[in-house]
Amino acid sequence: MKKIIVGIGEILWDIFPNRKVLGGAPANFAYHASQFGLEGYAVSAIGKDALGDEILESLAEKSLNYILEQTDYPTGTVQVTLNQAGVPKYEICEEVAWDYIPMNSKMEKLAKETKALTFGSLAQRNSVSRNTINCFLDLLPDDAFRIFDINLRQHYYSKELIHQSLLKSNILKINEEEVTAVSALFGWSELSETEICRKILSDYRLLLVILTRGTEGSFVFTPYETSFQETPKVEVADTVGAGDSFTGAFIAALLYGLSIQEAHQLAVKVSAYVCTQHGAMPKLPDTFFEKMK
Repeated sequence: MKKIIVGIGEILWDIFPNRKVLGGAPANFAYHASQFGLEGYAVSAIGKDALGDEILESLAEKSLNYILEQTDYPTGTVQVTLNQAGVPKYEICEEVAWDYIPMNSKMEKLAKETKALTFGSLAQRNSVSRNTINCFLDLLPDDAFRIFDINLRQHYYSKELIHQSLLKSNILKINEEEVTAVSALFGWSELSETEICRKILSDYRLLLVILTRGTEGSFVFTPYETSFQETPKVEVADTVGAGDSFTGAFIAALLYGLSIQEAHQLAVKVSAYVCTQHGAMPKLPDTFFEKMK
């Protein structure tokens, strides 16, 4: 039985000072999960332009399936600058193709066969894509993983958007900076990071919450257990896409029947490797796939 995983939302070019690389958190997730033998799909929209054509060529090279509607808006781009630790800062263009993802019959069919879907807050900044994402979520099978990779960027989020997205989810992926932002929005300043994660887990009846904390390790919280893994020390090229590779590897491992702890261990190793590479979608070494055979 095929296991379809989907990333729905932004697809774009990350524009660095000396190069551009394909990115967008949902597409990154789909690509990394697909490297583990799952049937990955990127669902988004592109422009009728050269950058859109290059996205199609790049996805074909990576053997990643896609449903990318062409719109009259330009293909998305993000200006990326890195600090000395390789941590990115993003300047995201508005009124681009992925703001206007239309729902269509292909997407409806795909949604009904999907085992895991990731979506974020950024692609919901426009009502067109937000409505499409919510429609896709409503069509998923009852047992599908619904991963809200909160992915807070600039000013493109609100308390209500986060609340509604959590109601549609059964898994949350969040980092330490995003916990601080959510704490401020929800009035939880008296709570610690782990207390906030456990509160979200309980209040929204989630299956699990993933908290990544950069070099300070990561947690996975479920109603029954807590897993902690230290972050491996590696020479960082950049951290773009590291969190998406973590989520992709983690969900792939769960779909293959691995335990929470085994999935967490794999995700940490994969994301550390991605940090040693330039760009969000490097090819992973075969050693990562041994437990999936």
